[in-house]
Amino acid sequence: MSDLMPRPPFDPELSTFLTAFEARGPFTLTTEMLPHMRGLDTTEEALDERLRLRGYERRTITVPGHLGDPITLAVIQRIGRTGATTAVYSIHGGGMMFGHYLGNLDSYDDWLLNDHDVVLISVDYRLAPEYPDPYPVEDCYAGLVWVHAHAEQLDIDPNRIVIAGQSAGAGLAAGISLLARDRSGPSILAQILVSPMLDDRDSTVSTRQIDGIGVADRQMTRFGWDAYLGSRRAGEDVSVYAAPARETDLSGLPRTYIDCGSAEVFRDETVAYASGLWAAGGDAELHVWPGAFHGFTSMMPTARISVTATAALADWTRRLLGAGAR
Repeated sequence: MSDLMPRPPFDPELSTFLTAFEARGPFTLTTEMLPHMRGLDTTEEALDERLRLRGYERRTITVPGHLGDPITLAVIQRIGRTGATTAVYSIHGGGMMFGHYLGNLDSYDDWLLNDHDVVLISVDYRLAPEYPDPYPVEDCYAGLVWVHAHAEQLDIDPNRIVIAGQSAGAGLAAGISLLARDRSGPSILAQILVSPMLDDRDSTVSTRQIDGIGVADRQMTRFGWDAYLGSRRAGEDVSVYAAPARETDLSGLPRTYIDCGSAEVFRDETVAYASGLWAAGGDAELHVWPGAFHGFTSMMPTARISVTATAALADWTRRLLGAGAR
């Protein structure tokens, strides 16, 4: 348990959030909670109005997912934008079990949507446990294939597709990058992996350190992997596309931004994945934010460490796309 094992301290400013979080009492995730946790915290009409006030518009497209079943993509861009541009293919988090594909679409502010005039595309992949592996990763890959094949319809450059995800969404992003490589699929310009959920084996030091403490801990991640993989979790019959940390050859993957907190459950698998990319000769930028817990930039966006982390990703994006690139 975490109280018997030393761990890195939480950032003092972030600790105020954890104190308030823990004051609510113990939290245990159950299957019965999932329907509520899959909802949007606003109406689609209110979301569209917020986007419109920022100068953006949204439309939805139904495309073939895994085995040809329909899935939905949300497409957001600046109102009146024209000309083939970079697409950012976004995959939401939530342990492969919850979250909403529209849940964070108005958080991609000027550093991405405006500064680089990208088209943001979010995939509504199907969720475990009703749709376990390989549905989530294969839905995400099928959506990517459709986007690449319909680049002209979307007014995007098929050679400038960036994949972005946070937490489980980042794990799925890593998975579809591996699928694209191994299936000779769509060209991917870069991948953004924020606090990625990569390893089902529950064997790192950070999983033992962050157990019963923080926002997302060892028990929650076990619950997610159990929902996704069932009895196969931590066994031999798990593909590298479901759990990318299992891949031993990370060659041939796109330029990567990858980060995590020093006081979060996914720290060690994140650092190991970056090391694997470097070992294979890859281009990866790794940040480990001192004292940060999982999801800190979303939960305390104005904290000093959150502002620093957001600025680092924005700076990497400028270097990737070019300042003011169109």
